[in-house]
Amino acid sequence: MKKRRGISAGAAAWLLGAMLVSLAGTARAQEQLVWSDEFNGPAQSLPDPQNWTFDTGANRWGNHELETYCGWKSDAAPCNPASPNAYVGGDGYLHIVAHSLGGGIYTSARLKTQGLKSFLYGRIEARIKMPAGQGLWPAFWMLGDDIDRVQWPACGEIDIMESVGKTPTINYGSIHGLGFTGTSITSMYPLPGGAKFADDFHTFGILWSPKEVRFYVDDPSRPYAIDTPADLKAGGIWPFDSRRFFLLLNLAVGGDWPGAPDRTSIFPQEMLVDYVRVYSLVPAH
Repeated sequence: MKKRRGISAGAAAWLLGAMLVSLAGTARAQEQLVWSDEFNGPAQSLPDPQNWTFDTGANRWGNHELETYCGWKSDAAPCNPASPNAYVGGDGYLHIVAHSLGGGIYTSARLKTQGLKSFLYGRIEARIKMPAGQGLWPAFWMLGDDIDRVQWPACGEIDIMESVGKTPTINYGSIHGLGFTGTSITSMYPLPGGAKFADDFHTFGILWSPKEVRFYVDDPSRPYAIDTPADLKAGGIWPFDSRRFFLLLNLAVGGDWPGAPDRTSIFPQEMLVDYVRVYSLVPAH
């Protein structure tokens, strides 16, 4: 009987890779863009008020952050209307800017779609270039839209992108809810070769479906974490199938996790957002 020759290990790996790419492409072809903001407005313009509103004030966030979040061209001290902390730049980017005013006083911005846009399931991503420096804490995340009624953490939280200045090569993806707050379900994605996220734009996203949240950086076909109800500790309540979630973008300064800025920290610093996009996940036929 003639022996059948097998393919080489390298050829097998290539074939498997080609199949996975093909399948991933097919899956993405089934997605439909349901909402986006491409930030293509004129220079120094207000982020689209049909999409975004602002959180404002200081010392409201429970993390001992140092910044005051300013609304659009707010003149409430220490905000400076001549130097807005969030604006569309005319260059295709949303600029979120942290300023140091000296004496430990900082201003920044936190934008959210609360009351305007909320979502249940889908592929949700943003292309972002982070700032660099000790004490900075950029984030792209989501909260349950019933937060005003049930409060945090019952509303649920999905942190799609979080990074802190002291670990500039790492993105953190997390979920939080009743019975699992803190860092109990947090995964890290380090850039290869020790590259820093502040060096270039990267795409941060999730694939969110019933009883599952997949986190990815740059390539949705290669998730670095998959969280399900099975990951919860005893008593934990999975909040991600029972409510819609709104989006947030912010640049915090200081706080329990990143620590305060130090003599190496340089201001102003910008978080640049190229786009935010939400796709529905349509089952393949």
